[in-house]
Amino acid sequence: MILQLVGLWESVEDFIHTGGNVLYVVALVLFVMWVLMIERYWYLKAIFPKVKQDIIAKWEARQDTTSWYAHKIRDAWISEASDKLEQRMLLIKTLVALCPLVGLLGTVTGMIAVFDIMATQGTGNPRTMATGISMATIPTMAGLVSAISGVFFSARLDVKVKREKAALTDSLPHH
Repeated sequence: MILQLVGLWESVEDFIHTGGNVLYVVALVLFVMWVLMIERYWYLKAIFPKVKQDIIAKWEARQDTTSWYAHKIRDAWISEASDKLEQRMLLIKTLVALCPLVGLLGTVTGMIAVFDIMATQGTGNPRTMATGISMATIPTMAGLVSAISGVFFSARLDVKVKREKAALTDSLPHH
């Protein structure tokens, strides 16, 4: 088991060495994005149902549910719950969009390395140029794969947030 983990870590190190230091930034952005998405899923599954039940209970406990004032209170509760549901969603979408851009930064740094090699050693050594080209393409691929995973799950998360907001609004009837 430990040998497998050591072997896995060595392959990750080789991948990062081949792709350049920009992969650390891609990994950091990906890690933060996934931590935030997992937190939002956890909030939707574990915390929000209790918040929703509390709001419904407060609404049903009110004697006045028909006046203008009562409807403003209802709207305020829905708005507060919506704000809590939407927390960090913009940051998640921003991180998803940032992944390919960080990958492109790796492309630029890799191409700079290729041109540096060409300037110092000439174009006669294809092996050294290939190293720079792989350094240019691996971060782009890593950024795109990171973004694809984030796009899919953040879109699903966004749908769940919208459904929960609609369900909360529907469960607080206008009288």
